[in-house]
Amino acid sequence: MAVAMERLCMDNRSASLGPLLLALLAACLLLADSRAQQTLRNYQFDQFQRWRPRVYEPVPVRIVDIDEASLARLGQWPWPRSRMATLLERLTAAGATAVAFDMVFAEPDRTAPKAMLALWQLQCTPCEALPDPDNLFAQALQKSPSVIGFALQQAPGNSPGTGPLQKARFVQAGQPQPEWLHSFQGSLRSLPALEQAASGNGALSFVPDADGLVRRVPLVLQWDQTPVATLVTEALRVSLNERNLLLQNAGQDSGLGEVRIGRLHLPTTPQGEMWLHYSLPVAGRNLAAWQVLEGAVAPAQWAGKIVLVGSSAQGLMDLRFSPLGMVSGVEVHAQALEQALGGHFLQRPSWARALELLLLLLGCALAGALARSTRAMRSAAASLGLLLALGAGAWWAFVAQGLLLDAATPALGLLLSYLLCSLWQHRLREREQRWTRQAFARYVSPNRVDHLLAHPQDLALGGRRQPCSFVFTDLAGFTPWMEALEPEQAVGLLNGYLDPMVAIAFRFEGTLDRIVGDALAIMFSAPLEQADHRARALACALEMDAFASAYVRQLQQQGRPFCQTRIGVHSGEVIVGNFGGKTLFDYRALGDPVNTAARLESANKQLGTRICISDAILAGAPQTPVRPIGLLQLQGKSQALAVFEPLVQEDAPRAPLADYLAAFEAMRRLQPEALDLFTRLAKAWPQDPLAVLHQRRLAAGERGELVVLQEK
Repeated sequence: MAVAMERLCMDNRSASLGPLLLALLAACLLLADSRAQQTLRNYQFDQFQRWRPRVYEPVPVRIVDIDEASLARLGQWPWPRSRMATLLERLTAAGATAVAFDMVFAEPDRTAPKAMLALWQLQCTPCEALPDPDNLFAQALQKSPSVIGFALQQAPGNSPGTGPLQKARFVQAGQPQPEWLHSFQGSLRSLPALEQAASGNGALSFVPDADGLVRRVPLVLQWDQTPVATLVTEALRVSLNERNLLLQNAGQDSGLGEVRIGRLHLPTTPQGEMWLHYSLPVAGRNLAAWQVLEGAVAPAQWAGKIVLVGSSAQGLMDLRFSPLGMVSGVEVHAQALEQALGGHFLQRPSWARALELLLLLLGCALAGALARSTRAMRSAAASLGLLLALGAGAWWAFVAQGLLLDAATPALGLLLSYLLCSLWQHRLREREQRWTRQAFARYVSPNRVDHLLAHPQDLALGGRRQPCSFVFTDLAGFTPWMEALEPEQAVGLLNGYLDPMVAIAFRFEGTLDRIVGDALAIMFSAPLEQADHRARALACALEMDAFASAYVRQLQQQGRPFCQTRIGVHSGEVIVGNFGGKTLFDYRALGDPVNTAARLESANKQLGTRICISDAILAGAPQTPVRPIGLLQLQGKSQALAVFEPLVQEDAPRAPLADYLAAFEAMRRLQPEALDLFTRLAKAWPQDPLAVLHQRRLAAGERGELVVLQEK
């Protein structure tokens, strides 16, 4: 593709068609609306919100927050429904126009007298006469302008075949277009008595984007081809004392255009969602639940307001990601209500795509013409001006009109057109060189790159002593495996193994020391010191082992063999730094611990294990379940090293830990019954490599836990 494009641009007549071809290609990509384009567009919209958050204007919306302090003062969640009834009654008495609970009451109250009597298997007639908390809450809901919630899900919920109770009546303006709405098959509902008693019943479900950010709040969802209201629309409807929700279509086959609730006209996406324009945290928006229940909040705080009851406590797991950071789910609902009542909306109009396509075509043509007809610096300056104009236009539309217009895609097309027509040959070579540099740069660990960016002075020859941990991996029987496969097949399988293994190391912030064929050497606590480097190394090794074992099983199910991974983990003081010369740097660690980690990896071959860790590593992660292998005298070492095998989940059976430890302790104490103990274990568990190893050693006349390895 690149060669064909290069030849095309070297021909003068073909070069003149370059901008047009690129514009058409970019237009096709724009119309396809790929995941990458959506991500780029969303990033632009997020950045606009970070630069210009919504300015908070006082509107009648408040949050009763079941926060950490409330849980600490009043007890863990769930609270008794009688307490929720008290909370609701106080808010209603204070004049709240609607009280919406951002939670699902799917199960009966566990603190109810009957439930407690059944739990303790007691009989107490006076206790049975005590009021039921669910009934108290239902009575409070019935006497209040209240809204409760339900959760929609793809799988059938707690009431298969039946949907949530509808309190709102939907009126359709135009031909219904249910295929545009987000559809669900199941629901997790509150108790029927509570649904019946509440004035409104709304869905709590969000539909985040692929990156997990909540940028829109649905106003209407669909359960089994039936439209259902959400918590936001129900809170507004109950607050305005309305019965109907009017769904206005945007046009033929264009989805939803707006939702009308009384005097409120709420513009939506075709899928029935409202774009959120987040504001920064505002003092007074959230009031702690304990303050309400203990009477520490003046009733005037609630008069004439929509009150949302939800939680920001981390343990209750109702936290969401927004362009401005992490927020609680109830605050997302509150911000949507603030926008609805304040008339502040973000919209991506239906004509936005057409405008962006037009700008893309014009930008590509204009940038191409400038690149061909003017000098390089002038055309570069003019193209830069066009890019700035696109960005400024999108920014003005956002700030002044509340419109979300994509400037990133037209700007990208414009830039590519300029590069194609003015600097194609030079830029092509430069891109190839940059790609090559980036490809080789992938062999450098991300933490090493970050460290060098922060400390460029470390780009010098030299080193320092410091404790580090090392993970060495290798594939058993790699050479004959490679020789038995076609090169393309072997390389593909090996890359499918190495890429996730390196990704695991990077996730634990390890430094890739080197890749030698199928073997990996990972270093921890260099260049950036890590106090928990031993625990990191062990956790990394365990995750690598889990992936490698799963990868082998996956390929075996496909009828393709692969090698088992052996891993050695050790820690100690080494010299870390840049070695080599001025022409070529080699950042690595030198010292005996490096060699020892490599020998431990190799020791697995003789021991029959997959992972060997030293006592130095275990000292940094003492909670790790392990069993002792023995004192290993590695090849070329004069002193023995205490080595252990982590107890990881695996398919091969293993002798019971207590029996193994008893036999090992007898062997360590040089007790004669050690041979009988290991003989029984080896016979009962012939696939346990350590039981078989020690039985053979003892049967051959060896004594104690010292294991002398004859090979590297």
